[in-house]
Amino acid sequence: MDKYSYIANAHGDYIDELYKAYQQDPESVEFGWRKFFEGFDFSSAYNGNGQEMETVATTAAPARTAASQGESEKEVAVRNFIYAYRSRGHLRSRTNPVRERKDRKAYLDLKDFGLTEADMDTVFQVGEIIGIGPAKLRDIVDAVKKIYEGAIGYEYMYIRNPEVLTWLQEKIEKDYLSFDPTLAYKKRILSKLNEAVVFENFLHTKFLGQKRFSLEGGETTIPALDAIIDKAAELGAKEVVIGMAHRGRLNVLANIMGKTYEQIFSEFEGTAVPDLTMGDGDVKYHMGFSSEVDTPSGHKVNLKLAPNPSHLEAVNPVVEGFVRAKIDCMYDHDDRQIVPILIHGDAAVAGQGIVYEVTQMAKLSGYQVGGTIHFVINNQVGFTTDFEDARSSIYSTDVAKIIDAPVLHVNGDDPEAVVFAVRLATEYRQKFGNDIFIDMVCYRRHGHNEADEPKFTQPQLYNIISKHANPREIYNKSLISRGEIDAELAQNMDKEFRQMLQDRLDMVKQKPLPYNYQVLEKDWQELRRSTPEDFNQSPDTGISPEAVETVGRALTELPQGFKPLKQIEKLIKERKEMFFEAKQLNWAAGELLAYGSILLDDKIVRFSGQDVQRGTFSHRHAVLHDAVTSAPYSSLDHMAEKQGSFEIYNSLLSEYGVLGFEFGYAMANPNALVIWEAQFGDFANGAQVMIDQFITATESKWQRMNGLVMLLPHGYEGQGPEHSNARPERFLQLAAENNIFVTYITTPANFFHMMRRQLALPFRKPAINMSPKSLLRHPLVSSPLEDFTSGGFREVIGDDYADAKAVKKVLLCTGKVYFDLLEEQQKNNRQDVALVRLEQLAPFPKMQLAAELSKYGNAKIYWVQEEPENMGAWTYILRLMRREVEDVISRKASASPATGYNKVHAKEQQEIIDRAFSI
Repeated sequence: MDKYSYIANAHGDYIDELYKAYQQDPESVEFGWRKFFEGFDFSSAYNGNGQEMETVATTAAPARTAASQGESEKEVAVRNFIYAYRSRGHLRSRTNPVRERKDRKAYLDLKDFGLTEADMDTVFQVGEIIGIGPAKLRDIVDAVKKIYEGAIGYEYMYIRNPEVLTWLQEKIEKDYLSFDPTLAYKKRILSKLNEAVVFENFLHTKFLGQKRFSLEGGETTIPALDAIIDKAAELGAKEVVIGMAHRGRLNVLANIMGKTYEQIFSEFEGTAVPDLTMGDGDVKYHMGFSSEVDTPSGHKVNLKLAPNPSHLEAVNPVVEGFVRAKIDCMYDHDDRQIVPILIHGDAAVAGQGIVYEVTQMAKLSGYQVGGTIHFVINNQVGFTTDFEDARSSIYSTDVAKIIDAPVLHVNGDDPEAVVFAVRLATEYRQKFGNDIFIDMVCYRRHGHNEADEPKFTQPQLYNIISKHANPREIYNKSLISRGEIDAELAQNMDKEFRQMLQDRLDMVKQKPLPYNYQVLEKDWQELRRSTPEDFNQSPDTGISPEAVETVGRALTELPQGFKPLKQIEKLIKERKEMFFEAKQLNWAAGELLAYGSILLDDKIVRFSGQDVQRGTFSHRHAVLHDAVTSAPYSSLDHMAEKQGSFEIYNSLLSEYGVLGFEFGYAMANPNALVIWEAQFGDFANGAQVMIDQFITATESKWQRMNGLVMLLPHGYEGQGPEHSNARPERFLQLAAENNIFVTYITTPANFFHMMRRQLALPFRKPAINMSPKSLLRHPLVSSPLEDFTSGGFREVIGDDYADAKAVKKVLLCTGKVYFDLLEEQQKNNRQDVALVRLEQLAPFPKMQLAAELSKYGNAKIYWVQEEPENMGAWTYILRLMRREVEDVISRKASASPATGYNKVHAKEQQEIIDRAFSI
C-alpha cells in the first residue's frame, strides 16, 4: 500500500468539502488533513524550483491531484474535468422540453480546470475511466457532454456505497450510449404514447369542461410505467402496487391498469350506478383498481392502484405498508416479488412533509420494502405557482439525497430516454433493494383542471406550451426522420385508436382484463359487511386456561445466559406472581396476554409507534435488553413451535407517515392485528389527514375494510395541554354508519377482549382507544384470570356498589374519571349515586346502556367528563341522549385542552367530583 492510498480511497466530494472548510478556517479540519492541504496549496502555487505556476482551479479536487502520482498536471486537470461532469453535469443536461434551464453555476468549462483550446488535440490517458481509452481531449469532451448533457441528467456522485457508484457509472457511461430499442419496442413506445395522447384528446372533446386532471404534456408517463412493469416482471416481480394523486390517474387506469373505457365513460356520462349500500362513494379520479396484465416480455403481473384522497402524497405510506404486509405474508420476505411505485407531482414531492417522513422510513427494519421507484411528473408548476416559488432546493427531488437515492432527471419529450431511465431504475431497485427517483421534466397543457386558465399566472410559459407539439408527435417525427417507421403506420395507429374509443363510447362491449384473486384477497372476500345488529353484543373472545399459562410462561422465563436489568428482574417476578399466584393481571399483563393469545392462533401481531417496545410509560416491556450486550429478547416470539410472528418496532419520530404505513399494512392483511400507538394521544394531531381521509372514511368512499387499532394515551393528570387530551371529540364527530370503534376502557380484561374482538368479528373496523397513563399502575385497574377465559368485550359496565332502589343520580362516564368518582363514592358511602361506565362510545351501545339505566327508575342522569365542556364526548352524548341526560359535569369550555399548572388541575378535578356528588 503506498503512502497516498488513504487519499485515493477517500470519496472525492467529501475531500472537496474538507478543502473548502480548510480554506475558510484551517483550524476547523483535523491536523493531518490540514498539513495535507498546506502541501497541496504550496505545490499548486510553485513548481519544483520554487517558481510560481498557473494555479489549478479550486473546483478541482485536491485529493485526485495527489492520488495519481506520476500524472502530469494536465492529466490531473482532465481527470478532474471528468469527475466534475459526473458530479455536476446534470446542471447542464437538456431535460426541460419547454424552456431554457436556469444557470446553476455548474463550472464545467475547460477554463475552470486550467485547460484551453490548445489542449483539445492532446491525447490523455484518463479517457480510459469513461471507457473510450486514451483519447484526445476533444473526444473526451464530446463523450462527457453526450453522456451528461443529454436528455438525462444524473445525480449519483453523493452515493457512499462504492459498489452502487461503480454499477451506476457503468450503466450511465456505457449502457446509455449503446441503448437502442428494437423496432418492435419502439412501436410499443409509440403505441403507448398514442393511447395516452388520444385518450386525453378524446375526453377533452367529448366531455368538455369536466374535470379529469389530464396528463397532457406528461403523456410519456404511460410508456414509462409500461416499461417499469415489464422490466420488474422480467426481474422476478409478480406484483406492482402504484400510489398516485389525481393528475393523469384516469389515463393510468385506462392504459396501464386496463380499466375498461365503458367504466370510465359511464362515470363521465353520469350513467354509472354506484354501490352506495356501504357508503357514499368517491369521485372517479380517487378510486382504486386491480388487474392482471401480460407484459411484452411474456410475464403475468398483478397490478394495484391504491385509492387515495386529494391530499397530495397522503397515499405514499399506505402503499408502503400495503407492500410490506404482502412481503411478510405472501412473498416469504422476498421483496423483489412486489414493487411499489409512487407517482409524485413536482410541487408536492418538494412541499409535502409526508414525503420526507416516508423517505426516512425507507431503510428502517420495521418499514423497509426493498426500495421504491419514485416517478415525478414534473410539470413545473404547482396549481399556479412557479417552481421558483415552490421550493428552496434546486430540484424537487432533493429529498432523495438523505438516503443516497440516485436521481435521474429526464426530458419528457424524449420517450426513449425516459424508457432507459425507468428500466435502469427498475434494475437498480431489484438489484440493490433501495429507493430511486425519476424526475420526468414535462409540462401541463391545461390549468390545474381543464376549466382553469393557466395564463393568469403563467402567460409566458403557456404561450410556449400552446405552440408545443405533444410527445407522441415529437417521437413520431423522430422515428420517421430516422427512417425507422413510416408516417402511414403512425396515422393508422391514430385512426384505429380513435375508432376504438368511439366504439367504447357507443357501448360496444370491451372485455375486462381477467383477474385472479390472491390469497389475502380471498380472505377479505370471506368477510362480510357489518349490519346494525352486529353491534348489539360482542362475540365471545375468552381463551383457554392452557393458553393463559403458555403466554404467562413465555412472559416470565428468560433464555439461559440473558442478563436482565435489576428493574426487569423485579418486573419478571411481579409477572410470575400475577399469572401463577395472585391470578390477577394488571394492564400490561392483560395487554400482552391479548397479543400472545392471538399469536397462538397463528396470526400476525404488528405493533409500531414511538418507543412501543417498552412503552412510553415503561409498562409494556414487550422486548427486553440484555444489561451487558444490549441484545434484544422478545418473549412473545418464544411461546410455541407453531405461532404467529410478533412484529413490534420502535418507529421513527413520525405520526403521519407511520400511521399511514400501518393503515396500509392492515388494508392488505385481514388476518393481522395491526396497532399504532401514539406517544401521547395529543400527538395524533400530526396525523389528522390520515385519520380523516383514510381511517374513518375508507369503507364509505372505497368499500375497503380495515382493522387498524390506534392506541392514544389520554387522561387529565396535570401534565399540561400537550399531554392530556387525545381529542376523542374529533373521532366521535367522524363516527357514523358504524365506521369505527371508539373506546375508553377501564379494565385489563376488557382491553384484552377488545383487542381479540378485532380479529374475531366477521368484518373489520378501525378501533381507536383512549388508552391509560396513570391507570397503568392503579391498584384498582386489574382483572382476575377468569375474566380472560370467558365472556367478551363489555360495551357498558354497571355499578355493583350503589343501591339501585335508593339511587337518585346516575353518573354516566367513560375512562379515567370513573376512578376519581369511585373513590368519592366509596369514601363517603354514597349508595344513592350510581356510576355507569361507557367502555365503548362508538358505535353507541344504545341497547346495552338502556338495559343498565333501566335499573334506576326515575333517577336523574348526568354526563361526567374531565375534559372541557367543548371537548371530550359531551356533544356526542348530547346528540344521542338529549332527552335522557340532564346536563354535563366537566371543566369549563376552553380554547386549550388543559391547564399547565398542577395545582390548578387538581382544583378543577376536585370541582368536577364535588359537583357530581351534590344532590
